Parts: sequence; C-alpha cells; structure tokens
Amino acid sequence: MPLITLFSAPKSFADPHIAMIQRNAIKSWTLLPDVEVILLGEETGLEDVAKELSVTHLRNVARNESGTPLISSMFQLAREHSHADLLCIVNADMVLMSDFVEAAKKSARLKNRFVLLSQRWDLDVTQPIEFTEGWASHLSSMVQRQGTLHRPAGSDFFLFPKSCYTDIPNFTIGRAGWDNWMIYKARKEGWPVIDCTASVMIVHQNHDYSHLPGGKPHYEHPDTNENIRLAGGEANVRYTIVDATHQLIAGGKLTRPKITYLRFMRGVELVLRKLFFFLPEQMLENVARPKRWKKRIQKFFK
Repeated sequence: MPLITLFSAPKSFADPHIAMIQRNAIKSWTLLPDVEVILLGEETGLEDVAKELSVTHLRNVARNESGTPLISSMFQLAREHSHADLLCIVNADMVLMSDFVEAAKKSARLKNRFVLLSQRWDLDVTQPIEFTEGWASHLSSMVQRQGTLHRPAGSDFFLFPKSCYTDIPNFTIGRAGWDNWMIYKARKEGWPVIDCTASVMIVHQNHDYSHLPGGKPHYEHPDTNENIRLAGGEANVRYTIVDATHQLIAGGKLTRPKITYLRFMRGVELVLRKLFFFLPEQMLENVARPKRWKKRIQKFFK
C-alpha cells in the first residue's frame, strides 16, 4: 500500500511548454517510492499523458461556471480513490525528489494531524528532463546555480493525513486565496503547520500566464474574489508559510521557527486582530497593519 497519494488538476497540454513542464513534473512523481498519482480533469491531452505515465485519471471533477475545477471536488475524488494514509495536492509544474517522501515520513511519525508545506525553488526549464541515473543530483545542482527561492507567500503543495481537510469550500483551482486558507484552517484547528523548506527542494518550472484570460496572473482573476469570499475574507487569505508553527530541519527534527522581522510583525498583527475584532474591516486593517511603526520595528531587526 502506498504512503502518499499525490493528486493534481493539470492544465491543457496543448501549449508545448506547459505540456513539457507538466510531463517533467508528473514523471518525477511516478519515480518516487511509496507514492501513487491521481490526475483530475478533462483538459486536452490529459488522458493520453495519464496512460503514457501509467497513473490514475479521473474525469468527473466538478467545475465552476467558467469550467475550472473546484478544489472541494478534487479533495473528495482523491479521498475516495486513494489507497494511502497521506494525501497531497500539488501543482502540476512541480518537480519532486526523494527528499519529499522522506519529509512526509518523518512528519507522519512525529504528528498525527498536520499539514506539510515549503517554499519552492523557481527555475527556468526549457528542455524535457532526462530521468536517467543521477537526474535528481543534476537538477539540484542546476537549481543551486540558476534557481531562486520563492518568497514565503504562496504554496504549491499541501501534504496531510486523510483525517484533515474534510470540509473544503468550493474554491477554484489556479486562482489565489485557497492556498492561504489551507494554512489558516490548520492554524484555526490547532494542527501543526510544518515548513520543510530547510530539508526539501521543491522545484517550480517557470511559466507565463497565457493559459488564463487576458494572460493576467491568477490573483487578478475574478474567481480570486470568490475564493476570498469563500475563505471568510481578506484576513484569512493573508496566511503564508511565515505562519508555520514548526520547521522540519536536517536530521528529521521538528523545531520552532526562529523569530524574524516577518514573523514578529505577523504575530503582532494576529494579536491586534483578536483584540480589536469588533472594528469594521477597514479600521481593523489600519490598526493591525500600520505602516509607520512597522518601519521602525524593521530597523530593530537589521
């Protein structure tokens, strides 16, 4: 029985570059030990790729009015067809290596309910990855030379036990807000939010936004506004990896994150939001996120 079920709703394979990076990503998943893969949706070329890479393909994912898959349906289908104890939603442009599975194993041994996430490494990939012996070491070296560690905002995978996230709103995939809500939900429920950036290299293959209307980034799309509404408002979609409660470091140890300017300011904001919860949202925003004293405190950490 596999340890992890990876599930994803890839974009159309009609665009040559998107097709290449998605094949790279999905192929890397199939090479991981103790992992099964489920691809969801009816996008062009998806059925053929699923057959080519010998992974499960489920077509009947629910969609919004624009025809974009819903996160709630993806979670439900993955849960129903999974043979593993751990589920992981992951974007179809992310290359995973064996350190990902090791981090999942270590987290599962240490905690019963948790969510595992990390910052990603951004890399320009223009050729299919040759999955020959030593490919992962070669890719890691390329990332160290040419890649960039993405800022803590935005998460490209969430790994968690089946007992978690059983009540997902009808978020739209590929739009902003839902990933922030995942962290908010874990914090609200008291689950450890484990940042494994220090022990895992997750590689994001860069791409443009030509697959979206007008070629605009996902956070400018109208469906993002609906995601924010379903999340419970702006405050709930401000959660990022900075809000992690634990870090998984080398050797498989869980530690508390070190205090930084970003974490300190974030902690202050959350306290102020609790104290002044009765204020209208705009007034609460001015109280919890004032610019003047943020700049003064930032000097303290330099």
